[in-house]
Amino acid sequence: MVVSRSPAAGPAVEGRLRFGGFPLPFQEAVKVLGVEVDRELRFDAHIKQIAKMASHRVSALRRVANFLDRGEKFLLYKAQIRPYLEYAALSCMSCADSHSRRLDTIQRRALRLVDVADPPAQSDLVSPLDSLEHRRDVAALVVFHKEHVQGVPHLAGLRQPPRVATRSTRTVLTSGDAVEVPRSRDSQHQRSFVSRVSRMCNIFTAAVPHIQEMNTQSVKLAANRWRLSKPTPLTLVIT
Repeated sequence: MVVSRSPAAGPAVEGRLRFGGFPLPFQEAVKVLGVEVDRELRFDAHIKQIAKMASHRVSALRRVANFLDRGEKFLLYKAQIRPYLEYAALSCMSCADSHSRRLDTIQRRALRLVDVADPPAQSDLVSPLDSLEHRRDVAALVVFHKEHVQGVPHLAGLRQPPRVATRSTRTVLTSGDAVEVPRSRDSQHQRSFVSRVSRMCNIFTAAVPHIQEMNTQSVKLAANRWRLSKPTPLTLVIT
């Protein structure tokens, strides 16, 4: 597979890659650990596949819904359907909004069966679920804390430098834990993990003090509370 957005990139090297004297055929996409990515580094095919698999399981839940109570349907959704919707979610953050909405639609279908999307006023068997975007953002902030504060080695490639504020007479580090936000005019790159989380974490660290002293669980709870105070979908302004 040739990773390029140029249509001429593939023909330029076609037939030149050989193994054991035989030319290697080009692939439009490759799958690694269940995640399919195409030559433009897009996850469209992957999102379609997991949406199809999750939709089939929603249909299976519908067939047995009459034999289960509300709590059992809720547990079945979390165990058998939501893991498909969230598989490699942080890697696929750069996918188009239309694909994210497709996954949200499947969750709403499942929750209508579980009766969580609009729970009865007198029922406290289960609590309404957070949106998939909410859960992705909380997970992303936890990963950010692991890479920037805890210094986990295998996440070093995601680490961003501290934000530098330029003044008229000097250049100084900004206060707090703000990081540099990658600049790009490409909408796909702006939705990617590093770009979105860099912007989001700058807002999060400004609102939540003492993040350097928190452990993973404390950051997760703080990120969840902070994200609940924000709208969904969350639009981050590029600054």
